[in-house]
Amino acid sequence: MVDGAMLVADIRRGRTVIVWAIAGVGVSSVVTQLSLMREMLGAFAGNEMVLGVILGNWLLLTGLGAFLGRSAHRLRKPNSLFIGAQMLLAVLPLVQLFLLRTLRDVVFTRGQVIGPAETVAASFVLLLPYCLVSGYFLTLACEVLARQGDSRSTGRVYLADNLGSIVGGAVFSFILIRLFDHLGILYIPAMLNLLLAGAVALCLGRKAWVGVAGVAMAGLIVLAAATDLDDISTSLQYPCQRIVFRGNSPYGRLVVTESAGQINFIENGLPIISTNNVQQVEEAVHYAMAQRPGARRVLLVAGGVSGTAKEILKYGAGEVVYVELDPLIIDVGRRFMPEGLDDRRIQVVNTDGRQFLRQAEHSYYDVIIVDVPDPSTSQINRFYTAEFFHDAKRHLAAGGVLSLGLGRYENYVSPELARMLASAKRTLGRSFRNVLAIPGGRVFFLASDGELYQDIAARIEQAGVSTKLMNHHYLDAMLSVDRMTDLARVTTRSAATNEDFSPVLYYYHLLYWMSQFKVSFGLMEAVLLALLASYLVRIRSVPLAIFASGFAASSLEVVLLLAFQVLCGSVYRQLGIIVTLFMVGLAAGAFLANHRISAVPRRDLARLGFALAAMGGLIPLALMGLARATGWLASTAGVQFVIGAMTFVVAGLVGMQFPLASLAEQADSTLTASRLYTADFVGACLGALLASTLLIPLLGVAAVCALAAGLNAAAAAIVLLRKA
Repeated sequence: MVDGAMLVADIRRGRTVIVWAIAGVGVSSVVTQLSLMREMLGAFAGNEMVLGVILGNWLLLTGLGAFLGRSAHRLRKPNSLFIGAQMLLAVLPLVQLFLLRTLRDVVFTRGQVIGPAETVAASFVLLLPYCLVSGYFLTLACEVLARQGDSRSTGRVYLADNLGSIVGGAVFSFILIRLFDHLGILYIPAMLNLLLAGAVALCLGRKAWVGVAGVAMAGLIVLAAATDLDDISTSLQYPCQRIVFRGNSPYGRLVVTESAGQINFIENGLPIISTNNVQQVEEAVHYAMAQRPGARRVLLVAGGVSGTAKEILKYGAGEVVYVELDPLIIDVGRRFMPEGLDDRRIQVVNTDGRQFLRQAEHSYYDVIIVDVPDPSTSQINRFYTAEFFHDAKRHLAAGGVLSLGLGRYENYVSPELARMLASAKRTLGRSFRNVLAIPGGRVFFLASDGELYQDIAARIEQAGVSTKLMNHHYLDAMLSVDRMTDLARVTTRSAATNEDFSPVLYYYHLLYWMSQFKVSFGLMEAVLLALLASYLVRIRSVPLAIFASGFAASSLEVVLLLAFQVLCGSVYRQLGIIVTLFMVGLAAGAFLANHRISAVPRRDLARLGFALAAMGGLIPLALMGLARATGWLASTAGVQFVIGAMTFVVAGLVGMQFPLASLAEQADSTLTASRLYTADFVGACLGALLASTLLIPLLGVAAVCALAAGLNAAAAAIVLLRKA
């Protein structure tokens, strides 16, 4: 009896360690995903299509790995493969990130803008090793636990993986990203997973693997202590330039270089600020300030570090309020370009520009200058919407001017650019009586209820302001009659109004960006589409429900994050809380389903599908109500509570479905796990890719919610009507 009790205790101890190991891979997966996506955003000229492609490839390849894992039940020694796979998942992210930085300019021409087709192929190849192994590992873990006598291994693996993801996401967002570079961050999950792999090997009696794990940990410690991989890889990224600063903020990776006396700020791989960029600074300021040269109060949204804030003071403004989201840009700007902000009349506010305007009371400006990039992401698009223009107008003094730039005019306006410009002008026209388009280096829009003037050079001279570039010669060429007439013509085209929950200008910009490349439907895309079609035709009813819930989880999370961003501003810590809350909801749902035995799992699975469909229908109604709410509901706390509650409910419903589906399948545990994980990842892949890059910009939030609702209702009905 004593030997039997000891054996049972050993088995339970082994299961516990295996579950901890699965959670460790969950930590590694989310930290690796966040680190690689941030790095790839810079490598592939980041916009949300790029993010969608990367996330889509991640989920698709992980699903493929889970599908391949169905062979795990035939393995003679799955425990050894489990340990080896975890060790491989520990070290692969470091190798992948280093190769991403160093091979980008080897595979592609230095300085080349990488198009959609190259982004799909390159990210697919780069993510392939880690994602295939991690997907396979999840299915393999179900087999390993099943052989340890766990009858509910699939649900337990799902829960452990989610709990690990919660910890990894929260620690990355709130701690690691503020302390370490991306390579430094990846050492931490690497050590954790090597330690856990060694613990599993010890519990399962695989002494050789214990030694391998120990040697690998020692090697990583020596590598971390003896070399600075971040410094080496960053230097290889920017040859012939001296790296004077590198660091991470919640909003991106910032590198500052010096070359021939010029300081360059590069965020997420894209140059954002450089000294000696006279055209960018002077055009951002003088087109607007020449309209109201006597302006006393000016609001500047972004761009102040480059010298824009100091340039505004040439007009004698009494106060310039400079709003900048990323505190790292301000801190590093003061360090390397101190002259840009060294005037007591410049008030620096570290917050989101939209949130600043929403919360400011009885604060009015003669000029508001929005110095942000083109709306290549939904985050930036928020500064080009009808709702933002309405908020800006509320804070303009009588006859005040709003200025912003969009696109570039090179004596020819493509149809894609024309649609962008027409949409911007039409959207501005909803709030302002007069809108003037200026064909400078960028196309600048000036909007006001007062008069607007085209004789910019004369007004600058009358104000007695000295400039380096913006003189009669330059402005006569840029603002010639034919250029002004052509621009006025194209901006009167028919185009949709850009709104917060229907960000059509972001979609137009995406088409404009894609028009620069030869995008064709190639062999790789055809094969993937054929495989997807074949998969969906042959899918069983229960995996179909998981496919639908995976689609809803990704697409509705994108909707809720967009809504939170629009209504509350881009406060990264709060967005991190929402993402973490989603993962907590998944884990809570999985925990509840694992500990509540269902007598009729197919029926309960269908009920959850209908409930998820109902949530898809309620979300757009709730968001419209929040947008119009007053009082506490209109406050940041009220919006956080409502969106947080909807996030938790959606995630909880999705999390409950996976364990129920594993019971409803009534098949071999490994085969069931493979089917369900594959369905989940493929559905999530499509939801993330389509919602973020196409459906929301083109159709709007309500249509995406309706699609998710309809898909889940149909899947739930099929679960009830079909037996397989």
